[in-house]
Amino acid sequence: MLDLRPVGYVSGLLVAVLGVAMILPMLVDVAEGRGHWMVFAEASLITTLSGGMIALACANGVREGLTIQQTFLVTSGVWLLLPVFGAIPFMLGETSSDFTDAFFEAMSGLTTTGSTVLSGLDTMPKGLLLWRGILQWLGGVGIIVVAMVFLPELKVGGMQIFKSEGFDTFGKILPRAGQIATQISVIYLWLTVACALSYLAVGMDVFDATVHAFTTIATGGFANYDASFGAFTGPAEYVAALFMILAALPFVRYVQLLNGNATALHRDPQVRGFLVTVLVIVGIAYLLLSSSYSRPWEQDFREALFNIVSIVTGTGYASVDYMQWGSFAVALFFFIGLIGGCAGSTACSIKIFRYQLLFASIRSQLRRIRSPHGIFTPRYDGRPIGQDVLSSVMSFFMFFIVTLGLVAVALSLTGLDFVTSVSGAAAALANIGPGLGETIGPAGNFSSLNDTAKWILSFAMLLGRLELLAVYVILTVTFWRA
Repeated sequence: MLDLRPVGYVSGLLVAVLGVAMILPMLVDVAEGRGHWMVFAEASLITTLSGGMIALACANGVREGLTIQQTFLVTSGVWLLLPVFGAIPFMLGETSSDFTDAFFEAMSGLTTTGSTVLSGLDTMPKGLLLWRGILQWLGGVGIIVVAMVFLPELKVGGMQIFKSEGFDTFGKILPRAGQIATQISVIYLWLTVACALSYLAVGMDVFDATVHAFTTIATGGFANYDASFGAFTGPAEYVAALFMILAALPFVRYVQLLNGNATALHRDPQVRGFLVTVLVIVGIAYLLLSSSYSRPWEQDFREALFNIVSIVTGTGYASVDYMQWGSFAVALFFFIGLIGGCAGSTACSIKIFRYQLLFASIRSQLRRIRSPHGIFTPRYDGRPIGQDVLSSVMSFFMFFIVTLGLVAVALSLTGLDFVTSVSGAAAALANIGPGLGETIGPAGNFSSLNDTAKWILSFAMLLGRLELLAVYVILTVTFWRA
């Protein structure tokens, strides 16, 4: 019989940590003097006690390691349980939301999606704005650890390529999962501090710099203003673009850099592929803007750079309404959102390494067609790719496309139009943030959607953040029989 106590113990501890994290926005609300601090005091007490009691009740079942079943349950269960408690501050106080909206906002935060149902951000209590940033920051570091420690072991979506001997991501410098998580967390923290200081240097105040550093490094996209990043122009956009790119690179390579491997980033094929992809798409967007508007070249380049990087990395900031750039730009933004950053980063969506493996397989197949008697093995970074890796990647693409279609159909059945349904499904499943169209596009939000649509999108965010198969496998009968 499956022992759920280790799952409950880990989940309870993380819920308690979330409750402790609520103290920081409480202190900010105390300093602001609006009386909203009681919301976080109550929420922190409820969350910390609940998490602590769950952990204590399951403590007698703790063992050295988790089974595969337990690992799947922890990976999916935590991302389902934490939004329930993370939603509490949104349901209390002067900006109270019902549970559907509160859960949607918390799920969007922890999965670093960036879709929002909240309006009036400009006048919202600072503690609540900070809480949105903290949710995304915690979700960002959490998914890095999951991607580098758990998903390779679970062989989800080709992630086992970063565990096999031929593609040893960690090398001998990182022998244990705990050491991996610690070093990655330290780098994540220092990148956040560097980002906040950079925002301060270009004119943001301390609060805006802090919250936007949280959501930039998490590639989450929650902003403090209804205009998103449009509230800031000029140098701040360049700072954001730089740190969004840095956050979309594999964090384990930063660890290797600090441990003396000077070529760790340069030699990683997914890093090179990601940077080249971003450069090409930014160039296309710049040419589009420069040919459509008579404006200074720097403005065209800055808007193209910022908004393209934001969508490719899945951050979801918007400095302008790019729906006004024309039909080609709308189609471009839809498809680039399905690219994503590197594995082991805070970026979401399909990830660049899966496209590289897919193209390697296609190239190998084409060579076999030209030379039927030849032996052609697909390679990645100069090494042969195992059949299990290719099968896993192909399965991921299939599941992603099918799920995208099913979510879009489900949304259309709730009464949404075609553009909103398809782009909303893509935005949630790829954890991008904004969709397309007047309702959920860069100039809108998700508040006007019906409750059924919000629950569908919340589930799609969970699926996308955990690479689909980590959730789907739990829904099979054989998982529970094993």
